[in-house]
Amino acid sequence: MVSNSLDSTPPKHKRHVVLFPFMSKGHTIPLLHLSRLLLKRHLSVTIFTTPANRPFIADSLADTSASIVDLPFPENIPDIPAGIESTDKIPSMSLFYSFVTSTKSMQPDFERALQSLVPQVSFMVSDGFLWWTVESACKFGIPRLVSYGMSAYVSSVSSAVLQECLLYGPQSDNQLITVTRFPWIQITRNDFDLPFSNPVPYGVVSEFHMNCAMSTTKSFGVILNSFYELEPVFVDSVNNATEIETKAWCVGPLCLAGPVPRSQLSPSNKPEWVQLLDQKLEQGSSVLNVHDLDKWPVQFIDTKIALNSAKRRLKPGGLHERAKCWIGMDLGFGELEPNFMGSKYIFSYAVDEQ
Repeated sequence: MVSNSLDSTPPKHKRHVVLFPFMSKGHTIPLLHLSRLLLKRHLSVTIFTTPANRPFIADSLADTSASIVDLPFPENIPDIPAGIESTDKIPSMSLFYSFVTSTKSMQPDFERALQSLVPQVSFMVSDGFLWWTVESACKFGIPRLVSYGMSAYVSSVSSAVLQECLLYGPQSDNQLITVTRFPWIQITRNDFDLPFSNPVPYGVVSEFHMNCAMSTTKSFGVILNSFYELEPVFVDSVNNATEIETKAWCVGPLCLAGPVPRSQLSPSNKPEWVQLLDQKLEQGSSVLNVHDLDKWPVQFIDTKIALNSAKRRLKPGGLHERAKCWIGMDLGFGELEPNFMGSKYIFSYAVDEQ
């Protein structure tokens, strides 16, 4: 588990760590937290990214001594507009595999940059989706650790579901399926995005996941964003997996190494939704966290069903016009007037996932 009681005596010779997150916020943020933990341990840290992703990383680590190296992002990716360098910007998640496999062409620039780093790199932590970085690590004799930014539960259950082919049976998309390895856990096909639930994955998909799995077996270890006492059964399952001999190391929860949220530094910085919840603390408000409603229409349908079943009322402040139409009109609420207030609210503000 991450500890705040760190040795304050710097070593005589600083070790140098390279971090290379995948171009997705959910994969990047844990490694940014890890960078702070390493810096507190008096290690030098260099983070690799791309020009469009640099501002987010630079802002997140503005109060640290971490170095940032930009690598050119691949150009002319089919169906992906120029300038898009992160998964939250791609037009559709159906283009994910075109996006992620294109990163392979960054390898020559990555290796040239590795050679020029001073002091010499002690080890690297790169995202599991950047499978090709293990080739660069082996080329220069650098131990490589893998990070997916997730817990042992997600890693072990997902692995069990795929290995046991539980998603390929005759069950409906919403039918509960018992995970053989963990019989107290049930999943549905809808819990997994395509192409994981496709019994016949197409070539680029199966090749990508095979590359990721093979690169993990060639790596020094896997970092889990967790601590052993939280999920010992699943940590043991990951480490006892016969198909992967690479050891999993619990280094987390990494969010404890993150910066203090601005809202905690000054109450005046609290966003509107936090202030509202503070006011309603003793009244028992219900909260619905809806992610990217304006991008993924299927979530509108799920949200409408949930709201209709729960008979919740809405506060329209901040909702996108499209969300007002889908949620307001289709549920029979009519136009969402400014004074449409109730005991339950929906906000479209981004929430700190910590």
